[in-house]
Amino acid sequence: MMMATSKRQCGMIYVALLLAVALIGGVSAVGLKVAQTIQTRQAEAELLAIGLEFRNALQSYAEATPNGVPPAPESLAELLRDPRYPGVRRHLRRIYHDPLTGKTDWGIIRGPDRRIAGIHSLSTGATFKRDGFPGELAALAGKESHDQWVFSITDTPSVITAKSERK
Repeated sequence: MMMATSKRQCGMIYVALLLAVALIGGVSAVGLKVAQTIQTRQAEAELLAIGLEFRNALQSYAEATPNGVPPAPESLAELLRDPRYPGVRRHLRRIYHDPLTGKTDWGIIRGPDRRIAGIHSLSTGATFKRDGFPGELAALAGKESHDQWVFSITDTPSVITAKSERK
């Protein structure tokens, strides 16, 4: 009689242990999903800050344009060292890494004159942030993927719909 009770107790302990392991696995899965969401939101915030840096560099480049010279660079390297001046003139300190892809490759939006009008991430992941942007980034509201977040100094349809390329 004592042997039967002992076997039943071992069986119940085994079932309780299996339930505990399943519960821990479920909580861990939820925790990983939350951590991934937090990481993506932080990367989006960093992308917005970097995008503003590029936007401000394009604005600075355009404002520093001498008469008779195109107001947009041909390459991102021209933002690092402006070739229109004999001395060193910088509009951007470095080409930043895209926080979503980890690469320095950016989608380049070119205007009708084939010069850089804006940049965007090459990540096609869905955005978490879709509203509540500051005034200078209001055009990003409602965009559903990161590659739709275009950072430019003009929001004309001809610029935003221009063909993007990898750089």
